[in-house]
Amino acid sequence: MIYIGVMSGTSLDAIDVVLCNIDEKSCKLLASLSYPFDRSLREEILDVIDGTATLKQIGKIDTHLGIEYSKAINLLLNEQNLNHKEIKAIGLHGQTVWHEPREEFPFSMQLGNPSLVAVRCGIDVVFDFRQKDIALGGEGAPFAPAFHKEIFSHINKCAVVNIGGMANITLFSPTLIGYDCGCGNVLMDLWIYEIQGKRYDHNGEWAKSGKINFKLLNSMLNDNYFKLKYPKSTGREYFNKDFLIKYLEPFDKISDRDIQATLLELTARIIADEIKKFDIEKLLVCGGGAKNIYLLDRIQTNLPYLKVDITDNYGVSSDNMEAMIFAWFAYKRLKNETIDLKTVTGAKINTILGGIYASN
Repeated sequence: MIYIGVMSGTSLDAIDVVLCNIDEKSCKLLASLSYPFDRSLREEILDVIDGTATLKQIGKIDTHLGIEYSKAINLLLNEQNLNHKEIKAIGLHGQTVWHEPREEFPFSMQLGNPSLVAVRCGIDVVFDFRQKDIALGGEGAPFAPAFHKEIFSHINKCAVVNIGGMANITLFSPTLIGYDCGCGNVLMDLWIYEIQGKRYDHNGEWAKSGKINFKLLNSMLNDNYFKLKYPKSTGREYFNKDFLIKYLEPFDKISDRDIQATLLELTARIIADEIKKFDIEKLLVCGGGAKNIYLLDRIQTNLPYLKVDITDNYGVSSDNMEAMIFAWFAYKRLKNETIDLKTVTGAKINTILGGIYASN
């Protein structure tokens, strides 16, 4: 059975689309595509996250995202010379614009108009994965650990960290554990864009040119989020420009590059500090952060007693991992199978996740 997985994460850099052949024994990547994120759409989404959007804007973003997702999916199908009838379903995560699972009225909001995607692509869409987990008392995130368990749990004393906009870790033994450590690339990306107009710091080169300000680092490490016990999850609604300003304001005369170096070290430390709590010998890294050579070096330096490697070297593309997750989630939904997440999110039970949006 061929499934499509679609993911656009908190970094807002691209729409990742994958084709996967999935059965009860494996999830094999057949093809992938990274579709550039529309610049105006990216700015509109950031307005929502900054809390300045109207209901009209949210509706327009929902439709605009659906159009962009459809374009990306159809482009991949055309490249692979596949007909929509050959695809069993699309697993569409959607774009998270707000995630607050611990409020009085908890919710997680993803936009992307699955009905429009189903109609434009002629393929059934599975969408809205997070809300049911939250309805059952869970965090509604992270979801990656369930898939990590499916493909990596055979590796002894292994942990997986996904570094996207946020960073989450997965541990397999004796019970599946996973949670958001905190910021991944989001603060680094925000700062280099603010100062240099670049989307990201290639290989961490700008950060490497600076020096870590340990007073600033320790101040940020004392943030309340890092003190929370798991299960826990977070997003741009917490780790954002306001977060950065709050911690920079008390400090004078820190160079821009030293701030970048400190932000990179913050991500490396929060990952390393969590891994140190467990009996781990190997750490596999996926997500956009797996491309940041200096970040990987700093994680390794903070964890000198274990091996830090990327998932590519274990047969799974670090770039495509998250999109593959939702292809697999669509497979599980159509099979009416529960997903093993209650020990990760804190939900009362493992449950079937996602709603089906038919193309006909």
